[in-house]
Amino acid sequence: MKMRLVALALCWCSASLFAQDYFPSNDGVKSKNNNYRAFTNAKIYVTPDQIITNGTLLIQNGKVVSVGKNVSLPQNTIVEDLNGKSIYPSFIDVFSDFGIEKPKRASGSGRASQYGPSREGFYWNDHIMPETDAIAKFKFDDKKAKELREVGFGVVNAHVNDGIARGTGVLVALNSDGNDADRILEDESAQFFSFEKSVTSRQSYPTSLMGATALMRQLYHDADWYAKGNVATKDRSIEALLANKNMPQIFAAGDNGNIMRADKVGDQFGIQYSILGGGDEYQFIDQVKQTNAKLIIPVNFPDAYDVSNPFAAKYVNLSDMRHWNLAPSNPSVLAKNGVDFTFTLHDLKSSKKFMENIIKAINYGLDKTVALKALTTVPAMVLGQSNSIGTLEKGKQANFLITSGDIFESNTTLFENWVQGKKNVINTMDQKDIRGDYDLVVDGKTYKMSITGALSKPKLKVKKDSTTLKSKLDYNADWISFSFTEDDNVLRFTGLVSPNTTVLTGNSILPKGKEVVYTANQTKTFQEKEEENKTADKPELVAVTYPNIGLGNTSLPKQETLLFKNATVWTGMEKLENTDVLVKNGKIAKIGTNLNASGAKTIDATGKHLTAGVVDEHSHIAGLSINEAGHNSSAEVKMADVVDPKDVNIYRNLAGGVTTIQLLHGSANPIGGRSAILRLKWGESADNLLFPDMPKFIKFALGENVKQSNWQSFSRFPQTRMGVEQVFMNYFQRAKEYDELKKSGAPYRVDEEMEVLAEILNGERFISCHSYVQSEINMLMKVAEKFGFRVNTFTHILEGYKVADKMAEHGVGGSTFSDWWAYKYEVKDAIPYNAAIMASQGVTVAINSDDAEMSRRLNQEAGKTMKYGGMSEIEAWKTVTLNPAKLLHIDHKVGSIEVGKDADLVLWSDYPMSVYAKAEKTIIEGAVYFDLEEDLKKRDAITAERAKLINMMLQDKATGGKTQAPVQRKKPLFECETL
Repeated sequence: MKMRLVALALCWCSASLFAQDYFPSNDGVKSKNNNYRAFTNAKIYVTPDQIITNGTLLIQNGKVVSVGKNVSLPQNTIVEDLNGKSIYPSFIDVFSDFGIEKPKRASGSGRASQYGPSREGFYWNDHIMPETDAIAKFKFDDKKAKELREVGFGVVNAHVNDGIARGTGVLVALNSDGNDADRILEDESAQFFSFEKSVTSRQSYPTSLMGATALMRQLYHDADWYAKGNVATKDRSIEALLANKNMPQIFAAGDNGNIMRADKVGDQFGIQYSILGGGDEYQFIDQVKQTNAKLIIPVNFPDAYDVSNPFAAKYVNLSDMRHWNLAPSNPSVLAKNGVDFTFTLHDLKSSKKFMENIIKAINYGLDKTVALKALTTVPAMVLGQSNSIGTLEKGKQANFLITSGDIFESNTTLFENWVQGKKNVINTMDQKDIRGDYDLVVDGKTYKMSITGALSKPKLKVKKDSTTLKSKLDYNADWISFSFTEDDNVLRFTGLVSPNTTVLTGNSILPKGKEVVYTANQTKTFQEKEEENKTADKPELVAVTYPNIGLGNTSLPKQETLLFKNATVWTGMEKLENTDVLVKNGKIAKIGTNLNASGAKTIDATGKHLTAGVVDEHSHIAGLSINEAGHNSSAEVKMADVVDPKDVNIYRNLAGGVTTIQLLHGSANPIGGRSAILRLKWGESADNLLFPDMPKFIKFALGENVKQSNWQSFSRFPQTRMGVEQVFMNYFQRAKEYDELKKSGAPYRVDEEMEVLAEILNGERFISCHSYVQSEINMLMKVAEKFGFRVNTFTHILEGYKVADKMAEHGVGGSTFSDWWAYKYEVKDAIPYNAAIMASQGVTVAINSDDAEMSRRLNQEAGKTMKYGGMSEIEAWKTVTLNPAKLLHIDHKVGSIEVGKDADLVLWSDYPMSVYAKAEKTIIEGAVYFDLEEDLKKRDAITAERAKLINMMLQDKATGGKTQAPVQRKKPLFECETL
């Protein structure tokens, strides 16, 4: 580097050179440096798409004055010749907690809960804190700033990483030579949100992901009502939310599912969030792309699992192994699908891994130009700061990096990081590059020595024959000092590096104090090693399946024209022997004998049984959470918000002939959440699992759980069965008044909870009620009749046989267990004849599971009604097909085999209620979602893929890659009481 001064003219009277300060100075004689600074002969990345070779960058007072090939330099210009070097805009992180103290967890322990807010004058929920200003909590951290500059960052957007509505961030330049007045670019840079509760509050609500989602929706409803001037009192939280609404809105989602959940909330209220992802977007890339959101992507690629112990290795999920293999390709997949994204250091344990992982992503297919955009222009756009940062165009901040070459090459050295026109030296430009492979000769012995890593902190590896020796290296100001241990003896070496770095020489101190001269002859430069790595085979990626776990599909099943020949067909009303069924366009097209259809796939069903798909009225599979226990009513929450399309129990249910389920809220409160009716289309996204135009349902509950007999929470009403009744009376009275106000045409505050309960009053939403004891069953029917509606289904209802006549009179159905009893006190009177007795009184009866294991054997559960109560085989089979379809109001589409109905079918190997029966094919809308023969192939493929990935991990470890301990991840099997 050469530096020269172009005719510096000092003229104290020149107004063009010196700005007039308006603050007096009492700490010495000062003058402002208004010199220009020019960096010439560099390769300049003005923007990711505009590159100038042998260009000049001219800056003054922290801003870019000019950039180009022929830049006119003013007289007072300091010139630095950067021949052979490159200049890049410095990086921007839009999702940081830099300078913000980690929030302290609220004190207190145990199960005691806080149901009300702890603050006055703010929103009713402590986890909503849009009034939080990061600037008020900000303190510049010199040490952390230095770490970030060494990675290449010049600007970070910091916020308080706590709560659901988190308040505003602060945009900070990482300028070491300055003060906060200069560093703070925006004191309110963006508004932040998440689905995570604040650690500083013990307020119970929300206790679940669905509760957090509902709370976000209600917050926006309340803000709209408040903005229209309909609230007499002042709410500082909503005031802040409204004041911040024109800022960039950033949502911390954290995984692909939450990206889509956050985007739905935004779409409902006309807000386009920029969303923090989790690095797994490649698994549902089509749905992620449809959000149109700019994403903020961590590069915390997982380390390989240490699978050297085969017994430990078998506990690592295939999905985790796949993610290790595929995660580095995530940025490339996003780019190829046209998704704009920016990189963040968030969730990365060490900032030193950042550039290493970016380079890894490039090796996995990410274009370098896109990578540079993700670090510069896209984050500037996300923050609405494209006019001041992100590029080196005229007038923008002079935030730039000086490197030895391509910044996305591991052998490139970052020399300087200029922030706001102030130089920060990362590595001296005249530091000699000693990295490479050497033959080290000392005292007649030869060792293999390799120096790798960053030029600022190179790493040493020494080998004698095939043994790697413990070693240490220090390199500073051209002085090299290293040591290694052989046979418990430490050998030490020092020397001054000469201009010729192909030979290192100096003094060595051997055991017993012997001093000799050593020589290390370079056999391969670091650049040559890097070129070899480039030409090495590209990473081998396993195939993504839908969903991307074991037993997923390599492609989504498609509708087929199917002709089943000579089956025993259970239509739902009768059993037809030697009958054919034609499926076309997802529907039952024909039922008869000797059917033919051109182009149809013919399936010989001789000796087999064809039935409608099993329908489970009460299930908790495919949910990420089950209970929202923070309030005694949670009608505002939706199970549709927390559908988990990757739950392997979907596949297992298909293997048991189940095609449709009602995903119910749990029984933590009298008024639970809204249900989701799912078609078990294994591999589809959460939204595509939802039954089209599904009827509206909600879960209610009675009994021990809702009065909290099973946990101590004396501060939450109700504590008795009497109190449960009063909850219903109170909420329905409020809902009635709400509905009357709404229908009157008067202004009203949208309350999602009351909206749902009003739908019940208006016959637009149906209740499925968790129930056991006859007295409570009677109670809820009377409450319903008082308010003019009917309960749709009593589920569980193990004392239904006691009130079956009253149920029939009320018009309510019963969905029960086949033979569960005595598993808790209020079930002591349960009998296995319950289903048959209710059916004999005219009640529509279904058998449900409430259990992920039982749900895949519902065909056998139906058979028990023949043993206990003597139901006919047709009526017994209806309890898991047509009857639950009726209870769910979807029997016009599913539940029986009739022409025109959806082709949701199961081909059984044997009598369908037999313990020997296997579902050979499970079909939904004419597409095969489970095939027994294909299942066996999948198992073989899984075994082969696991072996392949284990071998890859072993190779990664052998070549020096870091590993993590094997972890067994098991999703809990949810049921009603799961909190």
